[in-house]
Amino acid sequence: MKKLFLDDIRTVNMVYEPSMESEFDIVRTYDAFVDYIEKNGLPDFISFDNDLGLGNDGKVAPDGLAAAKWLVYESGLDLQNLKFKVHSANPVAAEQIKGLLNNYIKHLKESQ
Repeated sequence: MKKLFLDDIRTVNMVYEPSMESEFDIVRTYDAFVDYIEKNGLPDFISFDNDLGLGNDGKVAPDGLAAAKWLVYESGLDLQNLKFKVHSANPVAAEQIKGLLNNYIKHLKESQ
């Protein structure tokens, strides 16, 4: 099972059991998230942070919600079997990510 961990600061063992660390590939930025999926395909499980710090230009970097929107609106991937967790400390953004992905996956399943 391929697992992806999107977070700019946290390590896997800060969110999951330390024994699970080797199960995850880690990406720290929106661009790395997109690149990873374009090169490796959709993982079976994604763990999302939202706030991904500042970009190289000193401005707020694209966040986990942007990554979820990319999956839904731009990736062209079938997300029906995607499992995910949002581990962000930002409660509003966490609900937005969950809502977007859950509603889209539900729509895909109902459209069959």
